[in-house]
Amino acid sequence: MRGGIPPSPVFLLEAGKTKVLVIPSVFLSWTGEVLDLKTPLLRPLTALNEKLINLQKLLGNKNAKYIKVFAGIEQKYFLLSKEIVKSRPDIAITGRTLFGNTPAKGQQMEDVDHELYRKGIPLKTRHNEVAPNQFELAPLYQEENLAIDHNLQIMETLIKVADKHNMVALSHEKPFAGVNGSGKHFNWSIVDNTGTNYFEPSKSPLKNISFLLAISAVLLGIKKFGGILRASVADAGNDYKLGANEAPPAIMSVYLGEFINDLLDSIEKASTINEKEVNEITLGIQNLPKVNKDYSDRNRTSTVAFTGNKFEFRALGSSSSPAESGILLRLTDLTKYTRELKQRKAMT
Repeated sequence: MRGGIPPSPVFLLEAGKTKVLVIPSVFLSWTGEVLDLKTPLLRPLTALNEKLINLQKLLGNKNAKYIKVFAGIEQKYFLLSKEIVKSRPDIAITGRTLFGNTPAKGQQMEDVDHELYRKGIPLKTRHNEVAPNQFELAPLYQEENLAIDHNLQIMETLIKVADKHNMVALSHEKPFAGVNGSGKHFNWSIVDNTGTNYFEPSKSPLKNISFLLAISAVLLGIKKFGGILRASVADAGNDYKLGANEAPPAIMSVYLGEFINDLLDSIEKASTINEKEVNEITLGIQNLPKVNKDYSDRNRTSTVAFTGNKFEFRALGSSSSPAESGILLRLTDLTKYTRELKQRKAMT
């Protein structure tokens, strides 16, 4: 923790009339082996902080003292009535259908808002998703550790609120064959104590050395640790969904957008670079603000995509904890944590 402030606040877990005070904790064996996901999530932050602050000092930035990793996690889920689930033992036992007909066409949340607000989890995004009875929600962008805590609480809250309305919330990655499945989009960025986002291109990315270094480090990290990153989202439910005629594919691919891609190509080839700013949308109307064009891939086919001033990792399964992917997305000094991740997977 920094400055003596715990990074995860306590919260109340309600089961009927019983209320339990939950204190987010780390778990170690008596010999020091890591038994949880929060410890390896927080550990790489120290290494990332040291390397980035040292790099900023080399660039002449004396104001940056520490960095934070921010995340925004989008959660998808399906809602079914309890009566339907009672008549389908395959759904009740496995969380997805094992038999049945292919759908004819493939491809309200006030109570959830109230319950999450009581837990201090402010929702920002809520909408219908691609498949029938599929929905998505996401809280405000937060520090990564807290965002992961809140995502796990959101999953539990969805189940409880659905139950009150005689419904069942399914978080299985592919509950219905022939219909789009569910995952999480893990948005993340790195910000220092001055508020500088190292993934923000600024008006002139060519002059923004911190941005160019950060983007290059992510590309190098994914190239070097792509196999481990893929392993962090590999389980039976998610591998049933990834690449199953829907985005994202099962491979680790990166999308930067045409503008950033051309900029990096020019640097690699040592060719003449024309100073140009990020393109803006102008409507030809006075007194209206300029809007930056969205360079994200709208068909969502890339596993890792640069989306303006952050990266979006799209391969997480909807039932999984984002912690393992959060650990590996740090992409810094990861080799010594690989053994612990493998040990934890072996125990489960």
